[in-house]
Amino acid sequence: MDSFHRFGIWVLTICLIFQSCYGFYLPGSYPHKYAVGDPLSVKVNSLTSIDTEMPFSYYSLPFCKPQEGVKDSAENLGELLMGDRIENSPYRFKMHVNESEIFLCQTDKLSGDHLKILKERIDEMYQVNLILDNLPAIRYTKKEGYTLRWTGYPVGIKVKDAYYIFNHLKFNVLVNKYEEANVARVMGTGDAAEVIPTIGKSGSEVPGYMVVGFEVVPCSVMHNADSTKNLKMYDKYPSAIKCDPTTVGMPINEGQPVVFTYEVEFEERDIKWPSRWDAYLKMEGSKVHWFSILNSLMVITFLAGIVLVIFLRTVRRDLTRYEELDKEAQAQMNEELSGWKLVVGDVFRAPSNADLLCIMVGDGVQILGMAVVTILFAALGFMSPASRGTLVTGMLFFYMILGVAAGYVAVRLWRTIGCGDYKGWVSVSWRVACFFPGIAFLILTTLNFLLWGSHSTGAIPISLYIILILLWFCISVPLTLIGGYLGAKAPHIEYPVRTNQIPREIPAQKYPSWLLVLGAGTLPFGTLFIELFFIMSSIWMGRVYYVFGFLFIVLVLLIVVCAEVSLVLTYMHLCVEDWKWWWKSFFASGSVAIYIFLYSINYLIFDLKSLSGPVSATLYLGYSLFMVVAIMLATGTVGFLSSFWFVHYLFSSVKLD
Repeated sequence: MDSFHRFGIWVLTICLIFQSCYGFYLPGSYPHKYAVGDPLSVKVNSLTSIDTEMPFSYYSLPFCKPQEGVKDSAENLGELLMGDRIENSPYRFKMHVNESEIFLCQTDKLSGDHLKILKERIDEMYQVNLILDNLPAIRYTKKEGYTLRWTGYPVGIKVKDAYYIFNHLKFNVLVNKYEEANVARVMGTGDAAEVIPTIGKSGSEVPGYMVVGFEVVPCSVMHNADSTKNLKMYDKYPSAIKCDPTTVGMPINEGQPVVFTYEVEFEERDIKWPSRWDAYLKMEGSKVHWFSILNSLMVITFLAGIVLVIFLRTVRRDLTRYEELDKEAQAQMNEELSGWKLVVGDVFRAPSNADLLCIMVGDGVQILGMAVVTILFAALGFMSPASRGTLVTGMLFFYMILGVAAGYVAVRLWRTIGCGDYKGWVSVSWRVACFFPGIAFLILTTLNFLLWGSHSTGAIPISLYIILILLWFCISVPLTLIGGYLGAKAPHIEYPVRTNQIPREIPAQKYPSWLLVLGAGTLPFGTLFIELFFIMSSIWMGRVYYVFGFLFIVLVLLIVVCAEVSLVLTYMHLCVEDWKWWWKSFFASGSVAIYIFLYSINYLIFDLKSLSGPVSATLYLGYSLFMVVAIMLATGTVGFLSSFWFVHYLFSSVKLD
């Protein structure tokens, strides 16, 4: 009865957890209720371009500035690292109040420098990114009968050697009536407690609206600069403005000012709050080819299953035949047969550069753990596109926390290779804490100098550099040292066989072993190359990536295939009496990074044809190099740990003298 009572409590607890998750809208902030006439503020993000991949501040161009001055909005660490600079803007709306011909400002006469930079930004196809109630502005265009969706709008357009700026914006704000019954199911507690309906108040509540869409139509309209001299911001423009996106009318010339205006219209739509991001997640070109991915996963799983079955049957047959013989027959078999049984006295001989191997495995555990946990949380909705910057922030957080695992694995492996000697574990832990972060710091600093030289907002500010260094040395390093201490105190793994004093000579091979190691990376690459295309498109083409559930499946499959490939290759090397399997098992699966880097170069040549300038190409290759180093450490760690387990299991199953 007591156990049944305990079971009931557990069921109730799980139900409450699920109910709390169901009752709280995971992807993004809570619904904000606006009454008719309430002010709505539009924010601006960095100017972006897929031609240069270098973001710039919105106010680096001669745009109108807000009356209260330019102010930075609250940003998290991830936003800053991604190059986002969210600031206030002069655009002001009133909820459900349509307005037209609103004068914003008249700029000073364009100088030669301003004209030059405007032309450059137009040539490089820079987009202006506006945000309302955490929703990016979306733009619709039609091409060959298809409706295309874009985030943001271009700075301007070039027509027959003349440059035109989009100086009039037509906003269409989609709203939905605030339904308390539905909001209660979407909401949680805390900051949003005021929007949860209470008994007896529903009839007296003032009707309100929620923003569920934000559309923009940019137009180039010729304004009369003389008629706006005495106008103030938000005054009515003296004449009617016709916004036709198919025509242009405002050329930019040196010595002439630019007049900016806008209009806003509100439209009620039957779009629920949780579905307001659907328009962004259905962008043309970002739809995942579900059938292709499933087909790839099924083929790879089938091939990996065949390899695993054959491999297990071969090893099991060898072990069964060997154990059925008596001791004399076993001794005779050892003398007559070749294969993995002959390297029993050398298979656990310490590899060259054993400390470096331990360090790389420790860092690989940290990176792999960070990837698994981050993608899992993203698949559950905690790191959706609505929560800008949380994905990168979460990756940093989990990476630092998992420093404990990195230190533990590295030091315990180092002690195992050293047969239990724990002296020097502090040095190993320090190098684990500094190896991969040091590589990342070197690559990112080099790229940061390029961004600083270009005055891009993608450059990491000095203040953020200091914060990252403090996080590194004040959190990540101490946690890694704690993990190393735990690894030093934990018992090392005992080898099942003794190692001979004199190493056995490795017979000459028909083919170089490194050729097999390099070729082994093709199978893991086959599991992720389709998904890799969509990830690359998300990073470099400005598309929204949101299928983290599929990414998690691909990651799990990649781990399984890396383990299987490394096991097969290790077994093949042992069968030809090559007992130097340590580094080969690491690079057998880690070599997938080579194919990913080659794919990145292919993507640069054939998919990013418009990428302009050596600086942009250097940035792309630098970030790709950073990515493949992390992938090599993670996949190599999977291969090494699985091979280590296999070799330990194999030689502990057969007692050899």
